[in-house]
Order: sequence, then C-alpha cells, then structure tokens
Amino acid sequence: MDWKKLFGFAPLPKPEFIKLYEKAMERKIAGGKPVSELEFLVIDTETTGLDIKRDHVLSYGAVQVSHNRIRIATAREFYLRPKKRNREAIKVHGLVRERPYVSREQLIRSFLDDAQHKILVGHHLGFDLAMMERVGRSIELRKIKNPVLDTFNLALRLDMGKFYDPQAVVSTDYSLDKLCERYAISPDDRHTAAGDALLAAQLLVKLLKAAEKKGIKTFADLMG
Repeated sequence: MDWKKLFGFAPLPKPEFIKLYEKAMERKIAGGKPVSELEFLVIDTETTGLDIKRDHVLSYGAVQVSHNRIRIATAREFYLRPKKRNREAIKVHGLVRERPYVSREQLIRSFLDDAQHKILVGHHLGFDLAMMERVGRSIELRKIKNPVLDTFNLALRLDMGKFYDPQAVVSTDYSLDKLCERYAISPDDRHTAAGDALLAAQLLVKLLKAAEKKGIKTFADLMG
C-alpha cells in the first residue's frame, strides 16, 4: 500500500522542463570526441554553511566554456531568499543587502537549460551538486545526470598521475586560491558565486591545455 498517497502526500507531478532535461541527458557524449570540441558548464554555489543536510543555497553562479573558450555572455548569477542568516557565511560572502531573488523553480530551470549536453565543472564540485539537488528536490529533481569534472581532482591528476596516493596530497596546495596563484589567474570577485565560477572556468581552460600536453585528447581520456 502507498501510504503517502493514502494520506494525501503523493509527490507533485514532475515539471515538463525536468522531463525534457532527463530525456536530453539520455544522449551520451561520444568517447572519442576531442577535448577541444567539448562543452562545459562551470558552476559555483554560495551557501549558509557546509552541512548538506542543514544549510541552504544563497546564490548560484555559472558560465559556459566551449572549444576551450570562456563564453562570458553566458555568465549567470541568481540569488535565493535565505531561510536563515548565518553570520559566518555573511562574513565570507557579503550577502547582506536585498537582492533580486528568484524562486527555486526559476533557478533549477535555468540551470538545467544550460546544463543539457554539457560536462559540469567546479572546484570541489560534489558539494555544489549536492546543494543544487537539495534545491531541486521540492520540484521533483532527483538526480543531476551530467558527466562531471572537478578542477581539484584534475589538477591533482596532472601533477601526480591518474593513480595518485591520496595520503600524499596536501589538499591546501590545491585550493582554488592556490591554483589560481600557480596559474597566474587574478582572484577577482572571490567568494561570490559568479566570481568563483569564472575563476574555476579560467582554471579549467589552463588545466585543459596542460592535459593536452600530457596526451589527454578525448572525452574518454579526460573522464578516464
């Protein structure tokens, strides 16, 4: 017996734009596709904290990269009205004044429209994806289905090889700040969603150039 339906807690119908995204993501990227022809969506979220179960998304930023070029015209930044205010988060992100807030549905719709057929990229991306799935849960987005590439992991792989020993890693050496310093990327607009997405996009382009020199030339190479 479906107790949720019995007591009136049946899930809402899945929005059409989520169905379209899920249908589009059934088409996989060919393994032999050159890295230079791949399309990426680089994202970042600013949140009230680092607890996926308790904290909330304050803002979301994204920019597209295709053919090894950052498409500045595609840059986006959205703000969600915070459910709670966290003093430490405000110190870091500076999100204290009123913003043109969007709804959860507007945010997820924009994200999924941009994400179709793209590789998602971010620095410590798993956290951002978990938070975005949390935002989407109330409108029946259960799983983000894109292939993913973490600039933290890619930088490590390029330095230490595919099968590096995690115990040998000094993680602070691979922070976004440290990698930007190493690759001569100016850390402008740090700790904003749009700013950090743009920094990660610049880092991605630099890492992809380094990856090509190491023989990583196709989608399969990059994701392997």
